[in-house]
Amino acid sequence: MRVGFNPHKDVAHKPSPYLHQVIIPVYIPDSDGYFTDSFSILKLCIKSILKTCHDKTFITVANNGSSTEIVNYLNGLLESRQINEIIHSENIGKLNAVLKGLSGNDIELVTICDADTLFLSGWQQETQKIFSRLPKAGVVGLVPQIRTFSYFCGNVIFDNFFSSRMVFLPVKNPDGMIRFYESIGWKRDYNQNFLKYALGLDIADDLKVILGTGHFAATYKKDIFSEVTTYLGYKLGGNSETYLDELPLKKDYWRLTTYDNYAYHMGNTFEPWMEQEIDAMTSSNVNSISGFPKQKCISGLSYTLKNKLFIRFLKVKWLYEWFLKSRKLPKDLAENFHELSK
Repeated sequence: MRVGFNPHKDVAHKPSPYLHQVIIPVYIPDSDGYFTDSFSILKLCIKSILKTCHDKTFITVANNGSSTEIVNYLNGLLESRQINEIIHSENIGKLNAVLKGLSGNDIELVTICDADTLFLSGWQQETQKIFSRLPKAGVVGLVPQIRTFSYFCGNVIFDNFFSSRMVFLPVKNPDGMIRFYESIGWKRDYNQNFLKYALGLDIADDLKVILGTGHFAATYKKDIFSEVTTYLGYKLGGNSETYLDELPLKKDYWRLTTYDNYAYHMGNTFEPWMEQEIDAMTSSNVNSISGFPKQKCISGLSYTLKNKLFIRFLKVKWLYEWFLKSRKLPKDLAENFHELSK
């Protein structure tokens, strides 16, 4: 029997005090084999976030079927108010766990990162600057990578095709790029020219960006997820990888990366430099920014023109090489810039 009225009925939410959400999906089922160092890596990831974020950051951990040891650690973080939210589930898959973390709040920016990400000082400030000064920026990654302009970037290339600001920029931090590829097990047998130049936008002396972005750590405008699916049929990979890549294009948002390197991918093996890097950090004093421009979904015709037909045009070899040279890539590099290996 119900007696009286629930005092919260018809009470509207107050505006959220948070301006930036960080979602970390975690799957560490044990401490053997592949996962031997994963707990240590997770702790470093969390520590780096706490040291580099402003106080209006809402931290969500989506526990995707981890061991009891990990569950107890995460619960302790919540009880001590170091993080704001934990979502516990069985192993439902990385992206399905992320989708759970996206719901239930109205926070303008959301960073989705792997649990082996080491954030560096200044990443949040630089990300905010890009969103505030480039209205069409929808996704901003933190680690420049090889030839990201060739992956889901048809719209940004189309929009800047006749603009002098779209040029090949000297890679600012080749060591950061090298460290990323070492972290995923690559040998140094890839085309070394990719460590010299990257296609980007030269906006101003204090703002340059790289076209495209990778997957392991990137920030999205939350309105990209105004309509999302509730289930993806893969635990990892499959269409779950491209799902987050395609969504921004439906609103004609650009996929970009910071010009400098603002995070490291640690992988699954602990190395002393990781702890040293974090210990050397001082807590960041980051000013929080809000009110970034939003966009509506574009027509199917515009989507197809920019992201399907235009891309086919650029895949013609001689046109591709002409495009590279027209964007100020040195001629001797343009002739083999499409080759991944040496």
